[in-house]
Amino acid sequence: MMRPRLALIEDDLDFALMCRTYLEREGFVVTWAMDARAGKSVLHDESIDLAVLDLGLPDGSGLELLRALRSASRLPVIVVSGHGEEADRVAGLEIGADDYLVKPFSQRELVARIRAVLRRSQPPEEPDVLQVGVLRVDTGARQASAAGVLLTLRPKEYALLEAFARSPGRVLSAELLLERIWGASWQQPATVIEHVYRLRGKLARLPAPAPRITTVRGYGYRLDP
Repeated sequence: MMRPRLALIEDDLDFALMCRTYLEREGFVVTWAMDARAGKSVLHDESIDLAVLDLGLPDGSGLELLRALRSASRLPVIVVSGHGEEADRVAGLEIGADDYLVKPFSQRELVARIRAVLRRSQPPEEPDVLQVGVLRVDTGARQASAAGVLLTLRPKEYALLEAFARSPGRVLSAELLLERIWGASWQQPATVIEHVYRLRGKLARLPAPAPRITTVRGYGYRLDP
């Protein structure tokens, strides 16, 4: 697994060195910036997974840097500060900090907070198997079956069925399907019509009643259990 990359934006040299040493020992890759200007450069130029941001920077408020970052990104940010007053904490959290730590704190707590924020920021994992009625779509094996009978599908037919199985009961437009499966909205809608026709025929030939693809005139297609 890739090591998480952190931006440590902190002007206190001793504190920054202590944090970086501990974080690297815990498996993180740390880029240190000692002021807001260097911090902006790191966040712009490097692939960062989370920023640890001190509010008291020599060339400006860390809150201003956080505000600028939030206007363009949802990068996870943990604010650290020597000010623990409620107004400071509220200001940081309202601007968009994911967590707020008041100095002094233990390095162990910092690591725990970082890992917790990184976990929360990860998108939910999609299931390996999608089940719609008797239809079973194995996204890992890229296979579909119903009542134990394997469907023989061409790659685009499988991709089309998986798209429907991820959103059963929801209408998917031809334009959306073209973009999602063919990667090109400039393709003709007839491409979708042809593939839906073939896929319907294969579902209809299954021995057990399988979900059906319904045409919603003027809108698109829907997989009904």
